[in-house]
Amino acid sequence: MTVPHWLFGDQLGPHFLAPGPGGPARDAPVVMIETRSVFRRRRFHRAKAHLVLSAMRHRAAELGDRVRYVRAETYREGLREAVGGGPVTVHHPTSYAALRLVRSLDAVTVLPARGFLVAREDFRAWADGHGGERLRQEDFYRWVRRTHGLLMDGDGPAGGRWNHDHDNREPPPRGASTLGAPAPYRPREDDIDAEVRQDLDRWERDGEVRFVGRDGPRLFPASRREALAALRRFAEHRLAGFGPHEDAMLARDPVMSHSLLSSSLNLGLLHPAECVEHAEDAWRAGRAPVNSVEGFVRQVAGWREYVWQLYWHFGDDYRHRNELRHRAPLPDWFLELDADAVRARCLATALAQVRDTGWTHHIPRLMLLGSHALQRGWDPEAVTDWFHRCFVDGYDWVMVPNVVGMSQYADGGRMTTKPYTSGGAYVHRMSDLCGGCVHRPGDRTGERACPYTAGYWAFLHRHRARLERNPRTTQAVRGLDRLGDLDDLLDQERRRGDGPP
Repeated sequence: MTVPHWLFGDQLGPHFLAPGPGGPARDAPVVMIETRSVFRRRRFHRAKAHLVLSAMRHRAAELGDRVRYVRAETYREGLREAVGGGPVTVHHPTSYAALRLVRSLDAVTVLPARGFLVAREDFRAWADGHGGERLRQEDFYRWVRRTHGLLMDGDGPAGGRWNHDHDNREPPPRGASTLGAPAPYRPREDDIDAEVRQDLDRWERDGEVRFVGRDGPRLFPASRREALAALRRFAEHRLAGFGPHEDAMLARDPVMSHSLLSSSLNLGLLHPAECVEHAEDAWRAGRAPVNSVEGFVRQVAGWREYVWQLYWHFGDDYRHRNELRHRAPLPDWFLELDADAVRARCLATALAQVRDTGWTHHIPRLMLLGSHALQRGWDPEAVTDWFHRCFVDGYDWVMVPNVVGMSQYADGGRMTTKPYTSGGAYVHRMSDLCGGCVHRPGDRTGERACPYTAGYWAFLHRHRARLERNPRTTQAVRGLDRLGDLDDLLDQERRRGDGPP
């Protein structure tokens, strides 16, 4: 008898059922388990819960009679109902918790991970060759490009440079309220979406679960067909304009030219190889410039792969790192996504985007939401959990390195060479969010002091002993000595506490 194969809810693409080395048996029966306990344990964004359940149920509908779709309280109960005590295979899960679960089940055979470009054993060999500790993303990215032949001209990088960041950090066009990019792909809801929404409404009404955020019409793909349509739409119509303004922010244009493919990749609906191949094809056909294509390839084949590998390389204890000893709890206004309580226009805008859609692009995540948490000294483990729960593309493997390592610098520099935080000048230069704000980006103290500018200097002061030894932050720390109002600034920050800025 053919051994059934168990699909987790982030293993929904055809590559997770493809037979071959490390894959399930050809035409193996499929098991899928929907557990309500996942939503009881943590308070997820309502739009995220809707997307995940919709995607799982869409995949089950595609598989038809091949799948046994079980709704149970726990995975253990669901697996028992689906296969009894019989054997089952499953691809390596994407979190330590899920891996512990499948390894604790006697009849489960764990197959190698799928959905990524680099096998874990290949990464380990590469890491060992680089000392195993200081693993620079740029070195890894170039290695991936070479070994997979991505965006290459012979032995060299396409366009003559590995890195086109210099061309991809432009502020938004002066005076523009939108980038003017073609609209992204947006799906149409169907009967499955309606069923999911009814279930979520009932669970909330019965007091079984509580969500945060709003659940409007579904904005992200929940099926392979939709995900491919979104990929084609981006590669053919939006990729060309992606690069130059990928770090810019506009209040009325939250998506700009971003791909919006992260949730599809992280649900397993798309494979990273097909995403970068579509992008490279666009460059070779003359439809997109090399800087835009390289910027996208860097996100998918560079950063995404790097984060996945570091999640496993650093180990499960990495999530508890707190080198800066930040212990403050997240305030209620942040936990509840209460953007209306926030006066700082940039932070209110980013928080509203998360509240309304469960998504905002990488710069608001890092330089607005994450930077504010870092400046205020919030507990990095709690910040990581918040990002995991509140973003439609948030998974444990995604958020632990991104938040602990990059955003909150809680590993003391193991992943990045400096903390990523700034004053209001950066926000003013890279966005239109300072216009009409009650705060002034250049003011450190006073009634209109920018919370980011004041928070930046307070952060440098609080960690001066550490940061003045870092060559990348030494100069910034020396700036503290030129502040004649430092005592006033620190007193102001103490009095402000953790109320909404």
